[in-house]
Amino acid sequence: MIEKTFIFIKPDGVERGLVGEVLRRFEQRGLTISELKKMTVSGDLSDKHYAEHIEKPFYAGLKEYVTSGPVVAAIIEGENSVKAVREMCGATNPIESAPGTIRGDFGLTLDANIIHSSDGTESAAREISNFF
Repeated sequence: MIEKTFIFIKPDGVERGLVGEVLRRFEQRGLTISELKKMTVSGDLSDKHYAEHIEKPFYAGLKEYVTSGPVVAAIIEGENSVKAVREMCGATNPIESAPGTIRGDFGLTLDANIIHSSDGTESAAREISNFF
């Protein structure tokens, strides 16, 4: 089934010059980048995007990090794109990510883990509307 999903390459990925490599991997997989933009996440957008985490102890640091520099947001389309993109990104903690995944190959820490991807079609629709 053709789906739309959402990703953003986080400030550490942009700073390290990994945008092209990350996007290339999606295209090589046969997925389509239908929209793309570089932007800085505001505090309000961070709160909206991570609403389920606001009360958690780690959120202040996450918000500081995600608003610390530019990100590259994208809408990715393709057959079963939500699951395909999630698997390509790897586990949230780069130490637990398999080699060959984006986080497994480039991630350094849980706090700076290169990329965000939607975890389902509903969250993808919400996140796309937040960013585009």
